[in-house]
Amino acid sequence: MLGGIGMTELMIILAIVLVIFGAGKLPEVGSALGKGIKNFKSSVSENHEDKTVKGDIEDKTKKEV
Repeated sequence: MLGGIGMTELMIILAIVLVIFGAGKLPEVGSALGKGIKNFKSSVSENHEDKTVKGDIEDKTKKEV
C-alpha cells in the first residue's frame, strides 16, 4: 500500500494518533498537516521554476558572448 505499510499497520497508527491527540483535535491536526504539505509542494515547485529560469538566463548569456 503506502511503501510497505499494510492495512493492519495503518489502523494501528491511526489508533495511536487518536489516543495521543483525541477526537476533538484530529480535524485541526489534519488541517495543519494538509497546509504543511501544500506549502512544501509550492516551495519545491517555486525552487524548480527558479532553477529553470536561472538556467535559461545563463544559456542566453553564454550565447551572447
